[in-house]
Amino acid sequence: GPAPPKAVSAAASAADGVRHTMTTGIIRAERRAVIGVMGSHAAAHAARARQVGAWIARQGYHLLTGGGGGVMSAVTRAFVETPGRAGLALAVVPSAAGRPGAPEPGYPNPWVEVPVRTHLDSGGPAGDEPTSRNHVNVLTSTVVVLLPGGTGTASEARLALRYRKPCVAYLRSAGELPGLPDGIPVAAEFARVAAYVTEHAGRPPARAAAGRPPVAPP
Repeated sequence: GPAPPKAVSAAASAADGVRHTMTTGIIRAERRAVIGVMGSHAAAHAARARQVGAWIARQGYHLLTGGGGGVMSAVTRAFVETPGRAGLALAVVPSAAGRPGAPEPGYPNPWVEVPVRTHLDSGGPAGDEPTSRNHVNVLTSTVVVLLPGGTGTASEARLALRYRKPCVAYLRSAGELPGLPDGIPVAAEFARVAAYVTEHAGRPPARAAAGRPPVAPP
């Protein structure tokens, strides 16, 4: 009979972000959940952002952000600096005004590993116009975690409801995210955020023993 397909090494599996398993001679891909973290492009809210980023890395999920500064940079840096992680740091990058395909200045931040460049903008006054890359942020996420932010973050909360994506706001109070719509649970304690994400994202595939080395500062 035909030779069985080659087994895929753990290192290759981790590099792809997918675990391949052999089931009756068939290679099956088990995708890791993508945790989208949305928040201010200006203020880092560093303690919470670092807590969230490091936790996502330790759990073996992928991280997705909008690729800019503030919360996006802080959470991504904490994620990539966590030893032994298996997931990747993804970012959906907006185009500069009037220059489709050219990234906005400052995008992506230095910690992003996989920048997804788009022809879309970062959103107009409402943030959820059809040309906004915020739709891609939310649709790509298995679960959305909101940190303090402004109109863009509030628009991603509305889009999470529109697209029926699980979404939790890690806020001391709803006032930290003006415009937060009804229907988004607010958690002031990180343990509740972690439990919510785990419930809706599930457990990721087993990761390689070595994982990824932490990334050195640029």
